[in-house]
Amino acid sequence: MGTIIKPLASQLHRPSPTSKALVLASMLGLGLSACQPNTVEQTDTAVKNDNENVSVTQINQTATTAKPVVYQVFTRLYGNTNTTNKAWGTIAENGVGKFSDFTDVALRDIKSLGTTHVWYTGVPHHALVNDYTDDGISNDDPDVVKGRAGSPYAVKDYYNVNPDLADNPANRLAEFEALIGRTHANGMQVIIDIVPNHVARNYHSISAPKGEPDFGANDDKTNTYSRHNNFYYVVGEDFQVPQASDGYLPLGGETHPLIDAKFAESPAKWTGNGSRLAKPDANDWYETVKINYGVKPDGSHDFPALPNDYANKTAAEHLAFWQAQAADDIPDSWRKFEHIAQYWLAKGVDGFRYDMAEMVPVEFWSYLNSHIKHTNPNAFILAEVYNPDLYRDYIHLGKMDYLYDKVDLYDTLKAIIQGKASTAAIATVQAKVSDIDQHMLHFLENHDEQRINTADFARNPFNALPAMVVSATLSRSPTLLYFGQEVGESGAENAGFGQPTRTSIFDYVGVPAHQRWMNNGKFDGGQSTSDEKTLRAYYQTLLTLSHSASALTGEYIELDTLQRQLNTQGYDDEVFAFSRFNADQQLIIVSNFSQHQSKQFTLTLPHTLINQWHIIKNTPVKDLLNYTLLTQQLVLQSDSSATIDVQLAPLQSVVMALQR
Repeated sequence: MGTIIKPLASQLHRPSPTSKALVLASMLGLGLSACQPNTVEQTDTAVKNDNENVSVTQINQTATTAKPVVYQVFTRLYGNTNTTNKAWGTIAENGVGKFSDFTDVALRDIKSLGTTHVWYTGVPHHALVNDYTDDGISNDDPDVVKGRAGSPYAVKDYYNVNPDLADNPANRLAEFEALIGRTHANGMQVIIDIVPNHVARNYHSISAPKGEPDFGANDDKTNTYSRHNNFYYVVGEDFQVPQASDGYLPLGGETHPLIDAKFAESPAKWTGNGSRLAKPDANDWYETVKINYGVKPDGSHDFPALPNDYANKTAAEHLAFWQAQAADDIPDSWRKFEHIAQYWLAKGVDGFRYDMAEMVPVEFWSYLNSHIKHTNPNAFILAEVYNPDLYRDYIHLGKMDYLYDKVDLYDTLKAIIQGKASTAAIATVQAKVSDIDQHMLHFLENHDEQRINTADFARNPFNALPAMVVSATLSRSPTLLYFGQEVGESGAENAGFGQPTRTSIFDYVGVPAHQRWMNNGKFDGGQSTSDEKTLRAYYQTLLTLSHSASALTGEYIELDTLQRQLNTQGYDDEVFAFSRFNADQQLIIVSNFSQHQSKQFTLTLPHTLINQWHIIKNTPVKDLLNYTLLTQQLVLQSDSSATIDVQLAPLQSVVMALQR
């Protein structure tokens, strides 16, 4: 939820694709067979070229590591085959995906991308505009719902799931439990969202376990703040619906019995992004209310302080610290979210992605995550944090496994793709997180960010492939792939609320490039263009490699600075080189970000690196992206450094492995 989205009536035109699949197959290091549909049944089939036959499955079989690959699906959109895409369209008009769309065929297809974890986005029951009163669910007021399908980050009931996603809404929880089982059976783990900073304005659980009170049920509403209140209150004032801006009308102006610019809330609560106004602004997160974690209105803390030396202590030691505190010192909201996490762990969920984690105090994360790790030591914990100054606190004190590497790496790669920055910036931003690199999750797309295949990002999906290679191989961290990215989805639809260039998270809509690959549930690319098939085959090769190459959990040495110091002829601001290695595997990774120019240069490797590798003279080198033995060799120099001649076509990357 990192982006505050404004409704727009306009949409971007999707760029006309050019027919270049055969050229790109060669340029990107893919055999021509990669242009063919890569069906689930073909996942054991070799990715071939004229020199050698090596299969994706063979890489997995010889893997000694498991660098995670997270595949994020927006659950309500993934299985939708409807192509109408009417702005503000209903389910009947635009369709909606279901849990049942994640068949074994679909899950094997996801797995074929090297996926280890599926992040099912939008699963907890959130506010939406649809009538499920026959299932005992109250209607939601469109005046405080963004879009028709609603924001997945305005959770209404944490103890159940979105009824839109079920074939039988009355059986929705059991249907999700079955999906958890299918995902596990296909060799992947399950991640869902927890949104601790805020809940839907009309939060009310009808599914909570007996004795588990609703958020706010026991609040003292006569005080702005109290330690055990779940919400903050604007005492003496009633909530008022924001004044709309930019011509916005709920449901696009459709008549609805609950649309009256009113919502009963007395006294008014603080809004999710922290607004203390009874009438928040239209750009505030007015569909949500902020949770109180024992932070007083003046910012001071009303809970036990975590000693600084706990940055060096284990999750078990953190748990023991909190268990030693007096019960009354732990804010009620902390306990509520701990109960929610335990509820889903008991259902078989393997981890959580936390929305806007930096808006919640780090001590709470220590409390929650130490309880989670006590239940499941291998739980996958990912947090959305955008302030680099807080990274280490949230990792070491908050016991997070992974944080978004958005502000540094993502922003840098995007700027390089757009010709606004030098590739030298990659080494700079990576050095900033060298002590925590394994904790910084890498991505080029997620539900908050613009699609790559837009004029505002890369203009076409192939322009971002060098950045994707760097993102997936630069560090020990996991790689995130957002569904549709692998086939070049453009997010150009005007779905209603929100902005084209991002696939809508607020409305019912189809995802055209993904739908073509899905091919009515066959997941064989039967309707995909040749470019889409080529792109997906490249992603499949790259992500499987990132999950399987043991060197990628080893050491990192950037080679960029040395080339610039040596004024290496042909090495410029559109090229980036680095090494990843361990005792078993040595890799040299070089990418050409130029969309038009080939690059040719002699890359120098320092003697400090070569001495660690113990290489023999004139070592052969193999490109693992193309599965070919290169004609170039790593040549030892008299000063114990080494060189290798590199030739790169536009947008080409090579992952060179030393052959012993």
